[in-house]
Amino acid sequence: MSALVVDTSSWVSYFGGRGSNRIDEALAEARVHLPAIVSAELLSGKLTPKQRTQLQDFLADLPLCPADLAHWFRVGRLRAELLSKGVSVSTPDVHIAQCTLDVGGELLTEDRIFRLIARHRPLQLA
Repeated sequence: MSALVVDTSSWVSYFGGRGSNRIDEALAEARVHLPAIVSAELLSGKLTPKQRTQLQDFLADLPLCPADLAHWFRVGRLRAELLSKGVSVSTPDVHIAQCTLDVGGELLTEDRIFRLIARHRPLQLA
């Protein structure tokens, strides 16, 4: 089974009770990988101190997507390539897509921008 990268939009649905069985299955199989930016996006939401601590503890147990300098170079090149094709994508979203490509996994998302990216790169959407 391949790695599963979960975008912020899918985590929000999951934590709101509208979640995906795919997340539960991937968590049970230790296949969920976390882009660091997703943790920042999730923790920037309106949370009680207890919820914030619980979320931090949960996220801390997930393996981080590798994001060394070479990764960020790939992010920049991918974003430039997309822009040259008329596709405007935020750096955080390109980072999430590149994380998925780097781990050779699938991306679970509710954000349509990733479908546009997948038209130009072999990004596997779950």
